[in-house]
Amino acid sequence: MRLLADLFANNRAWAAAHRAADPAFFERLGTIQRPRYLWIGCADSRVPANEIVGLAPGELFVHRNVANVVAADDVNGLSVLHYAVETLAVEHVIVCGHYGCGGVQAALGPRLRAPLEDWIGHVRRIADVHRAALDAAPDETARWRRLCELNVVAQVEAVGATAIVRAAWERRQAVAIHGWIYDLHDGLLRDLDVTVDGPSPGPQVIGSRRR
Repeated sequence: MRLLADLFANNRAWAAAHRAADPAFFERLGTIQRPRYLWIGCADSRVPANEIVGLAPGELFVHRNVANVVAADDVNGLSVLHYAVETLAVEHVIVCGHYGCGGVQAALGPRLRAPLEDWIGHVRRIADVHRAALDAAPDETARWRRLCELNVVAQVEAVGATAIVRAAWERRQAVAIHGWIYDLHDGLLRDLDVTVDGPSPGPQVIGSRRR
């Protein structure tokens, strides 16, 4: 007996619908991918990257983890970034968090068991840096929402600080890093206006600008 038969049925229906709408869809998808975007987002099941931005398979390279963290010791995440920048030559790296993120909420609470605490510790350190601003928030919900935003900003900085992106900028490869946040309550994205498209002698994160 096939396990999870409903998911296989959904898959067959999905494939059939795509073939009906576009008979060459899978033939085209099977060729080499050339996405312009890398999406670094949260693993939360309510935040489907392609659907949020209306892009088809093959148009968005995606990496997801708890609380959309970019960590210097995460070989998995850095490998995705390396492949996206050096092999796929993506033009945009989008770090997208979301309000209501459970990983961010955990960073405001008591310590957890390993390995989750090891990961959440990255966000907990961001909270510590911004403790005064978070403590000034009017309530827990506002504090949680603000940390979701601050976490995105920190991860944009982290992407821009990697040797991978630095090397791309040095060879004048066009790579812009964007910080966005998604609201589960209305399905809308918000640009946090922290786009970076090259090295800066000052803070890594600067006001959004176009090339």
